[in-house]
Order: sequence, then structure tokens, then C-alpha cells
Amino acid sequence: MAGVLGDEIDVLAKARRALAGEYVPSDDEPYMSEAQLDYFRKLLLQWKKSILSASENTLSALQEGPIREPDLNDRASSETDWGIELRTRDRQRKLIAKIDSAMRRIDEGEYGYCEVTGEPIGLGRLIARPIATMTVEAQGAHERREKISRDQ
Repeated sequence: MAGVLGDEIDVLAKARRALAGEYVPSDDEPYMSEAQLDYFRKLLLQWKKSILSASENTLSALQEGPIREPDLNDRASSETDWGIELRTRDRQRKLIAKIDSAMRRIDEGEYGYCEVTGEPIGLGRLIARPIATMTVEAQGAHERREKISRDQ
């Protein structure tokens, strides 16, 4: 699980590096100004592009043919690695849907505001997690409610 999350973070970091040297949002300007929205739009598009590129590499490798390890242990290890890779790609497929949703929120003027409270999510949180839909407090309350309902 940590490896999958690490991969997601690496892809986001790659997207950030692609925008390096350009504008970076700051608290010194109006919240969700055109410049900030443009930055997040570019970041989300670059993130999606990086995910799709990684998926194409996986697809190419899968099309090269079946695993032909002569040793059973090596074959089992390779199959496990492929299983992890495919689960990672499935997770990223779901992430693309969240990126598309964030892009829609930018277009509709809702990006950067909590879907529960309507308060600003905050630049720090959005830079760390551009697909965030809730403030840290609202997210925490949501997770506590989820845990309570799971435990019952």
C-alpha cells in the first residue's frame, strides 16, 4: 500500500517539476485568483499526462508477451510484481477521474472551496493534494464518521 501511494506522490512530484520555474501560488494574492486557477489547471493536466504516460509504458510491457521465467519462484515473483503494477494502474485510473473532477470544479468556479463547509481549502493543502475537496477539518470529521460507521 505504501508503494502505491509512493508511486502516486512520485507522479505528482514529476508534474510539479515540469512546472518548475513558473508561477507558484502564494498567500500574498487573492485566494483562487486567475493566476492560481491557471497554475492548478496546468498542474492537474501535467499530473494526468504523467499518469497516462506511465500507463502506456505498462501496457507496452504487457503486450510484449507472457512471463517466461524458467524458475517457478522467479515466475511467481514476476507475477506478483505484475499484480502490484496492475493494481497501481487501477488506482491511477481512479485518480484520473478525480483529476477530471477537479478540472470541472475549476471551470465551474468551485475549485479550492470545501464541498462540505464552503470554506477555502487553503493553498498549502491544494499544493500538496490538488484534488482535495475538503478542508483538513472537514476531511478529519468525514474520516471519523466513516470509522464509526465501519466499527458498528
